[in-house]
Amino acid sequence: MTRGGQGLARVAVVVRAGAAPLWWLGVLSAGIGLLAPGLTGRRIGVLAGAALFVLAGAAVACGRRKRYAALAAVASRAGKHDVLQDRAVTVRNWRRGHRWWLLLAFLAALGSAYAAPAAGGMLLAGCGAGLWLKSAWLGRREQADEALLWVRVDWLRGGAAHPAGKQVRAYRSTGIAAGDAAPGGARRKTLASV
Repeated sequence: MTRGGQGLARVAVVVRAGAAPLWWLGVLSAGIGLLAPGLTGRRIGVLAGAALFVLAGAAVACGRRKRYAALAAVASRAGKHDVLQDRAVTVRNWRRGHRWWLLLAFLAALGSAYAAPAAGGMLLAGCGAGLWLKSAWLGRREQADEALLWVRVDWLRGGAAHPAGKQVRAYRSTGIAAGDAAPGGARRKTLASV
């Protein structure tokens, strides 16, 4: 970074970074949890887990949307000296910063299987699904505005930091073709050369 440029990470990529680990750790812990009958029994555990999955998915997908929308509405244009972080780097940094939280969540989901089989794992998976839904919502917003949203990397430091946290004061925006991630944070599909 030179001449006052900032390192910028895609907002949708940061949101989406936790979706896959939460989903797969949730599925794994729910599957393992089904092996034990638990205090409530498998049927009640799975039914409770299904309710938790839906509730967690909806809560995570809808949480802080007003804050995201407010930050997006006043986003300033990224400067020519700003450095756009690659999708893979953003995902790796988020997962490294949250690895202990993910491990604790997985262990808690496994431990809850003794009370209600699969319920904790389904809750975890619901959180992952909610993050996918939120990143899709951000992607639709980016498509409609024809502008990708970015957040300063230094505002994402720390294990619990997220792109709509208190430390984030503004977003930056670029054209829809900037960076290596599509709107919504997924990998950008490249045309195969013929």
